[in-house]
Amino acid sequence: MMKHLRTISKTENNGGFENDEKEDGLMPVSPVARCFNSSALNLFILCVLESEIPIDDSKAMQLLEDVLLPLNTRFSSIMIEGKKGKKQWKPVEVNLKEHIMVPILASSNNPAKLYDDEFDEYITKIAGQELSQDKPLWEVHIIRYPTRNAKGALVFKLHHSLGDGYTLMASLLSCVQKADDPSIPITFPSSKKSAELDNDGNDNINMKSMLKKLPQTIFSVIKGASDFGWSVLKGTVLVDHESPIRSGHEHVASRPFAISTVCLSVDSIKVVKDKLKVSINDVLVGMVFLGIRLYMEANNDESSKADATGLVLLNTRRVRAYKSVKEMLDTKTDSGAAWGNHIESMHLPIPKLSGNSSSLNPLEFVLSANKIINGLRNSLAIPLNGVLIALIDKIKGPEAAAEYARKRMVNSSLIISNLVGPVEKVAIDNHPVKGFYFMTVGLPQSLTVTILSYMGHIRIGFGVEKEWIDVHHLTSCFETAKDMILNA
Repeated sequence: MMKHLRTISKTENNGGFENDEKEDGLMPVSPVARCFNSSALNLFILCVLESEIPIDDSKAMQLLEDVLLPLNTRFSSIMIEGKKGKKQWKPVEVNLKEHIMVPILASSNNPAKLYDDEFDEYITKIAGQELSQDKPLWEVHIIRYPTRNAKGALVFKLHHSLGDGYTLMASLLSCVQKADDPSIPITFPSSKKSAELDNDGNDNINMKSMLKKLPQTIFSVIKGASDFGWSVLKGTVLVDHESPIRSGHEHVASRPFAISTVCLSVDSIKVVKDKLKVSINDVLVGMVFLGIRLYMEANNDESSKADATGLVLLNTRRVRAYKSVKEMLDTKTDSGAAWGNHIESMHLPIPKLSGNSSSLNPLEFVLSANKIINGLRNSLAIPLNGVLIALIDKIKGPEAAAEYARKRMVNSSLIISNLVGPVEKVAIDNHPVKGFYFMTVGLPQSLTVTILSYMGHIRIGFGVEKEWIDVHHLTSCFETAKDMILNA
């Protein structure tokens, strides 16, 4: 057992942590990480990697010791409260046997001896379990049973305080190899480059051009103030209606949780994107919103017109292309892709069905998503929300900031999170990855939607409050929405 214990030196490089004052040489926990690991919020990320071949777990401990632990000392640290009351990351010895779970599932009743139902039950079980705070905040579950999608699966359960989706995807990319040739480094994927200022190489902006932009600047400021005001109201007094996708249950975060996924071709989405002159994200959000409204209408005709908003998570880093973990932790050079939780959110109102589903124009949902997202993309409300939470943390403390963040979630109907995954087939420990998806759990909402691309396909995950939403009916409604939009 001692072979799998690793002591982390306190002098080890901990780049990427906030530049708060250190206490006893320990690294401070960032305000957002404190927020995600509090009495108000306790959030985790599940990442499921589906293997093309049966899983051999004989080298699991060695792989984690050699690859995962050296990535960042957060994987070898626990969160403690310092003498001044501020939380710190404290390096500890890691007993890998406490972090690796190899469950024995109940015998399958499926004639083909597939374990889809048993796997789903196991995911529901671990989604509802908290991670122990007295050891590093992650686990790996090795599922050695076949399902319709794979011969086996690796399920990583990581506390959200370790980092956001961008951070954890970069960590995953640092642990995998190209499936066809492990000796060649994988290509780090990226979404479209962030828009850059285009001044034809001339940095001298004359007064005339400034005056031309003045009305637009004034409009942006006024709109940003309006968006911010609405966002604050959504975090305090404006609450979405109770509906088939929002139970309003006080303890929804601790209720049984179920996950189902749908796979789409990127090429099919690009057809809609090119015809409507919108982005892939616009098409996907439009599909999700239409599928949700169809589900609401099927359950309660009046609810299809109820007020409902989605909280969309945004990566606030200057760059959108992934960097290696080494680059993210390098404090000497500013890569613009620091480790940690660098995310904000914006509220998107879900368009209502103007008539019954048989007479509507499904493309209106895509165009509406495009209009709303473009209107909010560069809104001042996004950075102002971050400033507000930081002020609450500073004045009233981290628990008050976490409670405000929780209220913003509680008052909306769902959260949507989107990540770009590998563009080529990858393998982990010589196990080719057939597909994978992720899900945030512990959120105080009845519905969570995640979107992840991999090898020309998009995997959409629906995480639901099991006793309120029929996840299979919901995914069926999404499939109907997808077909309606593609056919239109």
